[in-house]
Amino acid sequence: MTLASPEPGPAPLHQQPPDLRQRIGRRVLLSLVLIWGLGSTVVLGVGNHFVAEAFDRALLDDAHALAAHVRGGQTGGLASPPLQLDLTPREVGLLRFDQSETVWFAVYATDGTFIAGDSHLAPGVVAAGGSHAFSHLSQDGREMRRATLQIAGPPSFTVVIAQTTAERTQLLRRLLVYSGLAQLWLLVVLGSWLLRGIERDLHPLGALQDAMDQRDAADLQPLPPTLTQQASTSDVQRLGVALDGLLARVQQSLHAQREFAGNVAHELRTPLAGIRAQAAHALAHNDPAVWRSEIEGIAQAEQRASRTVDQLLALARAAEGGIALTLQPLALHTLVRDVLLRYLPRADALGVDLGAEGLDQAVVVRGNIALVEGILNNLLDNALRYGRGTTPPRITVALSTEPGFGVLRVTDNGPGVDAALAQQLQQRWAQGDQGQHLGQGAGLGLAIVARYVQLMEGRLELAAASDAADGSGLAASVWLPLAPTAPAPSNTFHAAP
Repeated sequence: MTLASPEPGPAPLHQQPPDLRQRIGRRVLLSLVLIWGLGSTVVLGVGNHFVAEAFDRALLDDAHALAAHVRGGQTGGLASPPLQLDLTPREVGLLRFDQSETVWFAVYATDGTFIAGDSHLAPGVVAAGGSHAFSHLSQDGREMRRATLQIAGPPSFTVVIAQTTAERTQLLRRLLVYSGLAQLWLLVVLGSWLLRGIERDLHPLGALQDAMDQRDAADLQPLPPTLTQQASTSDVQRLGVALDGLLARVQQSLHAQREFAGNVAHELRTPLAGIRAQAAHALAHNDPAVWRSEIEGIAQAEQRASRTVDQLLALARAAEGGIALTLQPLALHTLVRDVLLRYLPRADALGVDLGAEGLDQAVVVRGNIALVEGILNNLLDNALRYGRGTTPPRITVALSTEPGFGVLRVTDNGPGVDAALAQQLQQRWAQGDQGQHLGQGAGLGLAIVARYVQLMEGRLELAAASDAADGSGLAASVWLPLAPTAPAPSNTFHAAP
């Protein structure tokens, strides 16, 4: 027979951390209680010291008064009466009288002979060189405080006086109670004031939490200004500013994603419809020549669609680039040389004279290598596509420096554009006239360039080529801020087909 093991119970829920108000309140109250306890201990210690000192001084005064009434003893070598206490029974009764305490006294000669008083009260030990001492003793089950006074004559004798400690103990208790109650009242008042202050200071934080909890997932608008302006501490204000910044970055990212999705859907609708129509036309014929013609058209449409998607992705990255973009010193002359080497085969195939100027001088700008490559790629692609006129096509990439800026200029000898159209081409989906051979793309290339330049705190200028006598040609100039330092100059490069 085997016993089945009991089924495990439900796992205990993870204990939630305490509320911030509760934690701060507990720590404040605990600190106040500790301070109250420490203060009460200090008051008790100080009070005990001064109360004991006052009572001891009274005992010592009584001992001196008693010693003043001792008569007799040896004086000047002549015989004199023995030591005796010159007090009447009535005066002794007055000495012993106390409303709440019991007082005992005794007088002893130097050799320890008892003279007067209570014989059971023994003297205390007085340190060498001292005249009096205080000590505790227990007599008949009662605690007493004893003062021992030595008189160095002549005559020489010792006076002992003792008193019960009920009154001083009661006085200490009253001192502790009254001071403790006063401190407790102050503790309650101070604790209430601090808790109200904590509640008041944390109220904006709770309001901020409620505002975030009540928000819809699609609501990325900045927080109401009153939430941060009413905050009594700069920490809550900085938290509100940080949340506003986060919401703005999330909104910018979502906007870029939505725009990218909408752009893709808009731009791919036409090429996909063309591909579908060409495929249907090819399937409706049995002629291989028709098939080949339609397949070539499909391949061209696919190429255009792929290029459009690449541009849209680049534009989406540029829209999100402002969220977290690292700018660092960049050797622009070296980067331009590497990009031109990649474009030489394409320029040769198109019969374009692709050359460079100013690469023998080091130009170091503050930028991002991916964005600068994207700028140069789009400018060269646009020049190779649309910058070929009736004359032998020529494209020149030039580098130069201006005060505070490095200038990258791509110039072609194509048809060129006027000033109004140059400004328009920097917007998305903007295209030139079909007669200018500028309406074959998606209208994103120069928009991407303009966005990249903006992210790197530069500027883009489109103007007519300065070396064209007839005003034709287009010069796209990108101004990027120079970096503080510059590397050694690199080699000169110029290529032509």
